[in-house]
Amino acid sequence: MTMTADTPPDRLATNPDSPHYDEAVLARGVGVRFKGIDKNNVDEYCVSEGWVRLAVGKTLDRKGNPVTVKLQGEVEPYFRDADADA
Repeated sequence: MTMTADTPPDRLATNPDSPHYDEAVLARGVGVRFKGIDKNNVDEYCVSEGWVRLAVGKTLDRKGNPVTVKLQGEVEPYFRDADADA
């Protein structure tokens, strides 16, 4: 799937160790609506597979990464700067 200037990637992660991490896209500001509700604690998402990973509070695992939970549902990523123009 090709990414246009106004469409976020199909899959994106905030963890720099992930192969789906993209600093340029994250710097632009990506918002995620999950099941129609804006979420601010999304660690990773995949539109084609229909899931998000959400951080669970401030809890960290033994490697210092946030503890996450994977939820299935409709995922709608958007660029925050494009949302401000509308």
